[in-house]
Formats: sequence, structure tokens, C-alpha cells
Amino acid sequence: MDYILLIVGLGLLLLGSDVLVKSSVSIAKKAKLSNFIIGFTIVGMGTSTPELIVSFTAALEGSGDMSIGNVVGSNICNILLILGVTAIIAPFAIERQQTRRDIPFTILTSILFALVAFDTIIFGADKNTVSRLDGILLLALFIGYCAYAIYASRNNPDDTGAEEPTKYDNLNIFVLIVIALVSLGALLYGGNLFLEAAKSLARAWGMSESVIAITIVAVGTSLPELITCIFAAIHGNTQLALGNVLGSNVFNILMIIGLSSAVAPITIDNIIPVDFAVMIAAAIMCYLVVFTFSKRRFDRIEGVIFILAFVAYNVSLLLR
Repeated sequence: MDYILLIVGLGLLLLGSDVLVKSSVSIAKKAKLSNFIIGFTIVGMGTSTPELIVSFTAALEGSGDMSIGNVVGSNICNILLILGVTAIIAPFAIERQQTRRDIPFTILTSILFALVAFDTIIFGADKNTVSRLDGILLLALFIGYCAYAIYASRNNPDDTGAEEPTKYDNLNIFVLIVIALVSLGALLYGGNLFLEAAKSLARAWGMSESVIAITIVAVGTSLPELITCIFAAIHGNTQLALGNVLGSNVFNILMIIGLSSAVAPITIDNIIPVDFAVMIAAAIMCYLVVFTFSKRRFDRIEGVIFILAFVAYNVSLLLR
């Protein structure tokens, strides 16, 4: 049954992602927002809903490793695996605004996450806890940054990616929003089916909670981002794919961890600094792409390097 659910979940992911990408691009055109900003906000936040549900529920149940590990693993997966696959399918340009604002902000939020998580190292505390005050600060930062990004996009559209016509272009924007929400629902439901089946199989194989959180759960909750980015790349909307990844990573840290810890402080037991270091390093690698090979362009060879780094990290997790 678990294998059947894996297949059904994957089918819903594929269908939902295709419709979500096309309807989101049409919304971007009508709202005069760049594909990047639509990916960063609507698509990025929407595809991060599985992470929100898993981490929030885990925090309420007192399972800090599952809550934190899910976000750390998802952010690593988003950059190394998803951007790597996207670049292999369709190499894409990285705009000046993204190198000056969005990618550096993703790096800073990753570092901030590590700072609030490791109280024992930084403040000499008895245990590592993301407190309610930490959560409130993360939420405030999230709201402020999203407001600024949308404002800046409306005044200085920066999307130079392809915007091929879709069958949704002639529909009313409110109808488009309904279509996007329904497709997002199919995406999330399919992702949940896939995730629960994968978790069941992982437990049967005897994997620990922290490893399940960073590997199986993280990749499972990142499936909506992965499939959405693949379809975006296929249709030439690589800026939407990049926005989806960066938006998801910022949302995962500031909104998910912020909300979860504001409701119930999160205690960390078995997630180690190395995992956070890999998450930060992945974000920095995303910035370094601007200066390597073809400058300001994410090439296929860089995509291969990112995927190899992702595989190497997961092998080290399993060995650990």
C-alpha cells in the first residue's frame, strides 16, 4: 500500500505543479509583478505548506529534532537538489537584484537560524532552544522583508525570463487565483501522501528520527518545490523557479520556525552544528554561482556540482 500511495502522490504532484506554474505566471502578468516575486511569495510560501504543517505539529508535540531537522533538510534540498536539477534542465541568469538583495538575505536568515538555535555554543546555556522571543523576532523580519520585496518589484520589475503564453492568460485574475489554489491543494495533498508513505517505509528500515527528518521528511516536504521548479524550467520560467526556492527557504526559517517557536519553544537534541553549516554553505554556494564559469548564470556544470554535494551530504548522514 505504501508503494501505491507513493505513485498516487507523485501523480498529484505532477498535475498540480503544471497547473500551478502556468496559472501563477498569468497572475504575475495581470498583477504587474515579476515571475521571480510571484515565485518568492505565492508559489514559494504555498509549496512550503508541507514544511509548515510538519514542523508546527512536531513543535507542538515536543519533537524538536523533527521540527528543526525538517527545515534544515528542506533548505539544503531546495538549493542543492532543486536548483541543481533546474539548472541542468534549463540554465538561467541570476539578476542583479537577486545578487544584491534576495540571495544575501537567504544567507543571512540561514546564519540567524543557527545563531538562535545553538544557545549552548553562543550563550553557554544548558540546552539548545528556539524561544518564543526568537520566534516573534523571526516573524517580524519575515513580514517586513516580504512587504519590501513586493513593493520593490512593483516599482522595478526585474523579470527578464521567458513568459510564453499559456491557456490561462485570458482568464479573470480571480478565476486564476482559484485555479492556483486548487492546483496547490492537489500539490499539497499529493505531497502528503508521498511523505507519509515514505516515512512509514523509513521507519520499517530502522532509521532514527533526526535522520528521517533531515532526509526522508525534508525531501518529501520539498517535493512540491522540486516538481514546481522542474515544470517552471521546462516552460522557460526559470525566474519563477529561483524565486520559489529562495522564497521557500526564507519562509521555512522566518515563518515556520518563527510561528512554531512563538507558540511552543523548540528544544533541539540531535541536530548538530554540521547540519546548519551545510545549510549555510549551500546558500553561499548559490551566491558564488554569480562569479563562476559564465558569470551571473547558473550553468549545467554548476547544477551537477550542486547535486553531487547533496548526494555526498545525505550519504554522510546515513553513515552518521
